[in-house]
Amino acid sequence: MCEEKPKDTSIEPAAAPAAQDSRIPIEDFARVEMRVGQVVEAQKVEGSRKLVKMKVDIGSEIRQVVAGIAEAYDPAVLVNKKVVLVVNLKPARIMGIESNGMIVAASDGARPVLATFTEEVRNGSLLR
Repeated sequence: MCEEKPKDTSIEPAAAPAAQDSRIPIEDFARVEMRVGQVVEAQKVEGSRKLVKMKVDIGSEIRQVVAGIAEAYDPAVLVNKKVVLVVNLKPARIMGIESNGMIVAASDGARPVLATFTEEVRNGSLLR
């Protein structure tokens, strides 16, 4: 008679993290403030083939933002588009233009792809 072995119900530990674990604690991520913004103006930055200067309505104010998306997006197509904007970054000067935030985009090979919305959402809404 063959006795059945009990099934192993123990939980395996997670695989050891890579030598350089780039994961961050949730508290660090919670410090990043992302809001829904609507592009109200967009134009190419003179002297640059990659940069677009935009005015983005985040509900409580309109922010000027510079993004390296000109090779993928015609500025006229960006007007009225809802985007994700990181709003609590320190201002940066890019080609002499002040940028007050960062548009969130995926890197799909060499082409940036904007993070947008499939449903209507109010400008300034907080992303969680």
